[in-house]
Amino acid sequence: MENNIEPLGNSNTQRAWEKEEAYLRAQKRVKAIVGFYWHLASYVIVNLFLIIIITSSGKPLFSLGTFSTALFWGIGLAFHFMGVFGPSFFFGKHWEERKIKEIMDKDTNNWE
Repeated sequence: MENNIEPLGNSNTQRAWEKEEAYLRAQKRVKAIVGFYWHLASYVIVNLFLIIIITSSGKPLFSLGTFSTALFWGIGLAFHFMGVFGPSFFFGKHWEERKIKEIMDKDTNNWE
């Protein structure tokens, strides 16, 4: 009698599962990025529309009322950005490596 049951640690099954897991993570990340860009597009369109309407009604362009929606929505948009891209967007691994090299180069130049 043959045993057709594969062992739990089968490498082919494990690799297939890891690829599927990586694909699902990437898909979720892409959806989050697309969602952020839609949010950004709606922010720009709606706020341009509001600013045009407010200024065409004769109210001054530079007042708190003109930009209050853009300001507070912009704060929310910034939080959405940080949620999608995270702080590593500005201070990621590549930034750290470049900064370390820059500081080491400055130290080397100071010793010469």
